[in-house]
Amino acid sequence: MFGTVKKILGIEGVKLELVIADEVSKDAGIITGFIKLTALSDGNLIENITLKMVEKYSRGRGDNQLINEYPMGELTMNNKINIGKNDVLEIPFELEFVYVQSEMDKLESNNIFAKGLVKFAKKLRNVKSEYTLRADAKIKGTTLSPFDIKPLKLV
Repeated sequence: MFGTVKKILGIEGVKLELVIADEVSKDAGIITGFIKLTALSDGNLIENITLKMVEKYSRGRGDNQLINEYPMGELTMNNKINIGKNDVLEIPFELEFVYVQSEMDKLESNNIFAKGLVKFAKKLRNVKSEYTLRADAKIKGTTLSPFDIKPLKLV
């Protein structure tokens, strides 16, 4: 009985881990790495794996803080994969993304005289962007899918 409940909830099913570099070139527009899948039980059918890169853009302080999320790239792998107990599978991937600069970022990078002023304005308004890569695997017969989220540093 507990085995069935564990299977439905995805406990002791498949573990997913993203293996990527800590820093990614924003000019290259591509992230390479691999997804490491480890099975803790038998009879796991992976239906698809989705990768999604997101920019979390926040500005303001306290109650006036605004947060937006912008998708930068997405990849879906629809390969059906059977994985048995204690099997470890590494799936390589290449995710293309689009880095978009705001008007302030463009002004900062193109004008040496405005660079300090733009940095000061960003600091004053508490503007920051955080980049993450999320991987989700859909496993047949489970309600909760395994996932992993890794922070990225764009250079």
